[in-house]
Amino acid sequence: MVSRRLSRLEGHRRKFLAVIDDTPECQRAVHFAGMRAKNSNGGVVLLYVIANADFQQWLGVEEIMRAEAREEAEAVLAKAAQALRQAIGIEPETVIREGVASEEINGLIEEDRDIAILVLAAGSAKEGPGPLVSSLASRAQAFPIPVTVIPDQLTDEELDAMS
Repeated sequence: MVSRRLSRLEGHRRKFLAVIDDTPECQRAVHFAGMRAKNSNGGVVLLYVIANADFQQWLGVEEIMRAEAREEAEAVLAKAAQALRQAIGIEPETVIREGVASEEINGLIEEDRDIAILVLAAGSAKEGPGPLVSSLASRAQAFPIPVTVIPDQLTDEELDAMS
């Protein structure tokens, strides 16, 4: 069952969720989410998901790898947040989770009922549109909120005009 979104109620505001990863297209999703938030008096949530599979090592090594992964996540999120502040003037919320990306996205959407739209960007690599967009297309169950997928071929000016 999907929890009702609260973003239209008094004291709440609509938030746009962008997932941060190591793909080049994720910055386009962040930019679009920021512009939509700015133009609708909303907010932006940046989510970085650390895959659990990265830590299947001996216990001591696992803890070091987990700490390094968290430091990397914090650095990548800080860079994305700074780019959003400079380009658009929006102060985003940042969230780091560990697990399977689609499960963590769903979990965050259920916990923060002001999140109303998930923004993803499709890549142009010959391998496909990117891991998140590909997993979205193959999911048996959709995310509980609308998903906006940004095509790779749009220019920044076109994205700004659409947001």
